[in-house]
Amino acid sequence: MKDVEKQDPGLPSTRTEHENQTLQGVAIKNLEDTREPSLDPRISNGAPTPVLSTELANNGHGHDSEKKAAEIVEFELDDPRNPVNFPYPKKWRITLLSCFATMIAAYNAGAYNMGFASMTRDLNATTFQATIGLSLYALGFGLFPMVTASFSEEVGRLPIYVVSAFGVLLMYVMVALAPNIQTVLVARFLQGGFGSTWATNVGGTIADIWMPHERGLPMSIFAFAALGGTGFGPLIGGWIEINPRLGWKWIEWIEMMICAIYPILVPFMLRETRSSIILTRVAKRIRKETGDNRYRARIEDERASLRTLIYISCTRPIYLLLTEPVITSFSLWIGFAWGVLYCMVESISLVFSSTYDFNIGQTGSIFSTMLVGSVLGMSTNFIQERLYRKYYSTRGPEARLYFACVAAIAFPVGMFIYAWTSFSRIPWIAPAIGIAFFIWATFVIYLAVFTYLADCYGPFASSALAGQSLCRNLAATAFPLFTRQMFDRLSYKWANTLFGCIAVVMMPIPFILFFYGPSIRRRSKFSGMVMDLKKS
Repeated sequence: MKDVEKQDPGLPSTRTEHENQTLQGVAIKNLEDTREPSLDPRISNGAPTPVLSTELANNGHGHDSEKKAAEIVEFELDDPRNPVNFPYPKKWRITLLSCFATMIAAYNAGAYNMGFASMTRDLNATTFQATIGLSLYALGFGLFPMVTASFSEEVGRLPIYVVSAFGVLLMYVMVALAPNIQTVLVARFLQGGFGSTWATNVGGTIADIWMPHERGLPMSIFAFAALGGTGFGPLIGGWIEINPRLGWKWIEWIEMMICAIYPILVPFMLRETRSSIILTRVAKRIRKETGDNRYRARIEDERASLRTLIYISCTRPIYLLLTEPVITSFSLWIGFAWGVLYCMVESISLVFSSTYDFNIGQTGSIFSTMLVGSVLGMSTNFIQERLYRKYYSTRGPEARLYFACVAAIAFPVGMFIYAWTSFSRIPWIAPAIGIAFFIWATFVIYLAVFTYLADCYGPFASSALAGQSLCRNLAATAFPLFTRQMFDRLSYKWANTLFGCIAVVMMPIPFILFFYGPSIRRRSKFSGMVMDLKKS
C-alpha cells in the first residue's frame, strides 16, 4: 500500500512524524478539490465550502487567527479497506450470505399462501382475509425501503441488515402464535418491512463491492434467490400443509429455523460495504490518534443535522422515482411484472386444483417451474454478460439490455401460453411450460432492472432500487386482492390474456432505453451527476 500524501502546495507542511505514520495508506485532499459522489445534489449543489472553526482547525497549534479548511480522507487506489478491493473470497462470502437472506424473504412471500386452508380453519377467517396477509407483506416490502435504503447509504448497510434479521425472526413468532387473523396481518406487514432490506439493500451491497463488469454473476445469483425463492417457498409449504399434524403454523416455524441461520452467520461473513461509512471510521481514528480535528470524511459534511439526514432518507427514493425517467419507466415495467407474479402465486393453486384436481402438495410442486425458469435465466445471463463485456465500451450501461429486449417479447408470450392451455383436455405440462417461460422473462427483466440501475446510479443505487421496489411491491400488494374475482368473472383464459395484452403495450420500454438511454440519463440530475463523475 503506497504512502501518498496530497496537500495544498500553498500551505506549509505542519504534520508531525506521528501524523505522517498515522496517515499511511490514505490520500489527503483539500475540501475544495474533493468531489464526493455520495452527496445528494439537491443538498450539496451550490453549497459553500465548509471551514473548520479556529479551535478545531488549530487544536492548540499555530496562531489563533488562522482558519484552515478541512483535509479530506480518501482511499488510495489499492487500499484493502475499500470494499471494491476486498479479496474475492470475502466478496463472495458477503454476496452469498446477502443472497441467502433474499431467498428467505422470497420464500416467506410464497410459502405463506400455501397454508390458507388450515389457517382459515384455525383462526375462523375467510380466504380473502388470509390473502390480505400476502398483500400486506408486499406493502411492507415497498414502504420500508423509502427510509431504510437511503439510511443505509448514510449510516451503513450492516446495522440495517442486523436489525432486519431480528425483526423478521420476531415476526415469525408473532404469526405462528397469532390468536386471530388480525394479528397475522399486522405481523405480515411488519415482516415484509423488515425483510425488504434483503431485497433493496442487497443490490446496493453488490454495487458496493463489485466493479460493473464483475456484477453479472453476483446479480444473477441475487435474481435467482428472489425469483427462485418465491417458487421454493410454495414447493415446500404445500407438502407441509398437506400433513394434518403440521399445517400453517409449521410453515412459519420451519421458515423461522431456516431464517435463524442468517444472524448466526452475520458476524463471520458480513462486513460493512458502504465506502463512505468506512472512510468516516478511518477519519475518526485519525482524529483520535493525531489530535487534529481537521481530518474527516467528505460525507461528514453532509450530516449537518439529523433533520437533513431524515429528509434525504425519506425523500430521495420518491424523488428518483418521480423525476428520473429511467427509474420511472423501468419501475412501471417491473411493477407490472411483479404484480402478475403475485397473481400467479395465488392463481396457480386455483388453476391446477380446479382444472386438474391437484391436491395442495401437487399444486406446490408446480411452483418448481419457477425454479426452472430462474435456472434458465441464470444460464442465459452468461450470454448477456458476454454481450455486455463486448459492447460496454460503445454502448455503456445500455449493454445490460440486450436480453431485456428479448424478455420484453417473451413476457407476453409466456402469459398467452399459460392462458390458452389452462384446459382439462390439455395436459398440465403445457401451462407449466407457460409459467416457466413467464418466469424466465421476469427473471431477465428483474436482473436487467437491478444491474442497469446499479450501473447508472452508482452511489445512489439503493435509493434508485428502493424507488422501483415501491412501485413493484405496490403492484404486488394490489394484484392478489382482485385475482380470484377477476378469474371468476373473466375465466383463466381471458384474465391471463388481458395480462399478456398489457405486457405487449409495455414491450417498447427496454428498446427505447437501449437506443436513447444515454441522452435520457444526461438530462437527469442524479444520473447526469454520476455520468460526470465517471468522466472526471
